[in-house]
Amino acid sequence: QVQLVESGGGLVQPGGSLNLSCTASGYPFRNYPIEWYRQAPGKERDRVARIISSGGFTDYADSVKGRFIISRDNDKNTAYLQMGSLKPEDTALYFCYTRVLGTNYWGQGTQVTVSS
Repeated sequence: QVQLVESGGGLVQPGGSLNLSCTASGYPFRNYPIEWYRQAPGKERDRVARIISSGGFTDYADSVKGRFIISRDNDKNTAYLQMGSLKPEDTALYFCYTRVLGTNYWGQGTQVTVSS
């Protein structure tokens, strides 16, 4: 079955950096886009970034443009989210997401907390 497992979250000071990973299994990872979302307490889940199957196109939410970079390694079945210049408002549970043959799949999430 399709599984997405995020890792790399943690506590970081404002202005710091953090790198998240999303390891996929159970489907042909290289054939599908993958996206990162985040959800802060009491707020909706919002898309942060997405990358197409080949990695040749990426798209970002305005709030993270210039600070975050999404990438993927199709040989390792893994997507990444490099986060820099982190702000307290980036604090959230971060999820990776894909849609395979009409079904949505989410990981369990990894917590990112930006605080001094």
